[in-house]
Amino acid sequence: MGDKKTIIVFSGDLDKVMASLIIANGAAAMGSEVTMFFTFWGLNTLRKAKKVKVKKDFMESMFGWMMPRGAEKLSLSKMNFGGMGTQMMKSIMKKKNVNSLPELIESAQMMGVKMIACTMSMDVMGIKEEELIDGVELAGVASYLGEADEANVNLFI
Repeated sequence: MGDKKTIIVFSGDLDKVMASLIIANGAAAMGSEVTMFFTFWGLNTLRKAKKVKVKKDFMESMFGWMMPRGAEKLSLSKMNFGGMGTQMMKSIMKKKNVNSLPELIESAQMMGVKMIACTMSMDVMGIKEEELIDGVELAGVASYLGEADEANVNLFI
């Protein structure tokens, strides 16, 4: 096993996605090869903030309408209080010079963290490739498992 880390990002909660990206950035800064596999609710992290015009059926459109569009729209898993908790957290983070979620994503990409969107989850949730931020790879679970087989750390967040 090499110095390789994998992280499954299943959650779409701001605090959990931030934790996964902080770990990914830290591991990459220490020289590890890092792969993040975004599946189900975690895929919302990778959505573009602006709506992209793509052909969807009714159910796909409904999923797209109900889910947060991009990293800036994610909310806290606890103490959200209708969005007030999320805004408080973002405000405190800014005052303490903690990178925002979009900044953590950009940093991870600049350090070569591989971000993979699960194609099966994309199909189920009606997310199209055009709706994802640049630099994201598309793959299935077999690709993740191949990465995980070579890793010395595998996390599920």
